[in-house]
Amino acid sequence: MTVPNEYRRASAEFDALLAAIAEEAGLATRHQAYTTLQGVLLAFRRRLTAQEGISFVQILPPMLRALFVMDWDPLAAPAPVLDRAAWRREVRELRPNHNISPPSAIEDVATVLWRSTDQSSFAECLDKLPPFAREFWAPAGSRDLSSASGSAGP
Repeated sequence: MTVPNEYRRASAEFDALLAAIAEEAGLATRHQAYTTLQGVLLAFRRRLTAQEGISFVQILPPMLRALFVMDWDPLAAPAPVLDRAAWRREVRELRPNHNISPPSAIEDVATVLWRSTDQSSFAECLDKLPPFAREFWAPAGSRDLSSASGSAGP
């Protein structure tokens, strides 16, 4: 069997994703986009059980899957859900001396993920996760994704 394309092209697709996040978030470099992306993924992951997290990563491209599970303690209890303001603070706490994630970081990353993943699969996955997942992954300009399930986009 040949190496699946998603693995052969993983690095190029990850670089394109970082470029898209940088553009969406108004960041100057892919390095800044990487920290923003990682902060967003970690803020979300902290609120999931290991089973929920594994379910979520199935819809992500390979490099995001790896970033999502890197250094995760699957036995740690999920953090409280809290609110969007707390999630935003957590995103900025990752490498605080080098993190210039904008206040819209979560929405910016969500917007790029909705554009770069199969939207029906993304919506179905979120429907199987705790209710806060829909709110967390709401893209910029959209606070209600209930119409995204089964549609071409949010």
